[in-house]
Amino acid sequence: MTAFTLIVPGALDQFTGGYLFDRQVVDGLRAIGRAVAVIELPGEFPGTDETARAAAASALAGLPSGQTVVIDGLALPAFTECLDAHTARLSIVAFVHHPLSLETGLSAHTAQAYALIERRLWPQMRGLLCPSAHTAAAIIAAGVPSDRVRVTPPGTRVPSPAAAATDRLQADPSRVLQLLAVGTVTQRKGHLQLVEALSRLQDIDWHLACIGSLTREPACARALRDAITAHGLDRRITLAGEVSLDQLDAAYRGADVFVLASHHEGYGMVYAEALASHLPIVATTAGAIPDTVAADAALLVAPGDVAALSDAMRQVLTDLPFRRRLAAGAARAAQGLSDWPTAVQRWAQALDGLTA
Repeated sequence: MTAFTLIVPGALDQFTGGYLFDRQVVDGLRAIGRAVAVIELPGEFPGTDETARAAAASALAGLPSGQTVVIDGLALPAFTECLDAHTARLSIVAFVHHPLSLETGLSAHTAQAYALIERRLWPQMRGLLCPSAHTAAAIIAAGVPSDRVRVTPPGTRVPSPAAAATDRLQADPSRVLQLLAVGTVTQRKGHLQLVEALSRLQDIDWHLACIGSLTREPACARALRDAITAHGLDRRITLAGEVSLDQLDAAYRGADVFVLASHHEGYGMVYAEALASHLPIVATTAGAIPDTVAADAALLVAPGDVAALSDAMRQVLTDLPFRRRLAAGAARAAQGLSDWPTAVQRWAQALDGLTA
């Protein structure tokens, strides 16, 4: 088992899907005896500063020739000035969770700048790992030969004990329905559109718990709070921030429906966890979501279409037999999900195949 070095932007222990995937790879491979070193780059990402660029250059320069290096895609802009000097002596692979240019809320200029960076750097890599066929297609469209791209989906953390859909769906139909959204509060996750859609459903008894960091994009979190207050939903929507895994498990167990209005997903780990919890899902058709979420477990609408999102949630919330059918679809889809040990093993095999 060849040793390798993983380079990530900032601390590895951050609670986003990409960092969780990175951390599962590191912990899982170390647990079976594979040597994995981690370099955490200081500075700002993905819009890099001098600190980040200097740290990236120093990281590559300090590695011995012949070393296998995996760079998290979020860090790639820091390597624009130094990558060329090391591609011949190091075996460099990018781990692209989703293209940076597809992040929501970017100016046209910034999105184009990221696209140009990725289009220039991706082909220089020995290979690229990504979580979905959707992301792989974007990489190949940018000029990377398909034989240098590997799709390696993440594993799924099954909440323990797993949510019992039948018990949940037999509950008192007059009770307040519990909605769950899990995701860092950023523009890409569509929380503002979700609040707008829910504001049209105040004739239905529901409560929404939003779990995810409120500090990654403070302006977005402020706008979300303002929108909740403006619509008079302060008592019906809870912004919980980051929570422990035990608290997250309890939230999945107690939910009736999983909802998230993302504008893009490179895979969507929380949707897979919702399937593992046998939850009906209301989401969008953005990015890889239709590939991650089984069609018979969800209602998917176009990203940004608030009216369609509201109509979909009304149908799921008011039609118990339909909600039961979606939950049954989620339970069937859950049987095809990989656990983390299996997913990490496949990731390692893909890396070895690219660097052999």
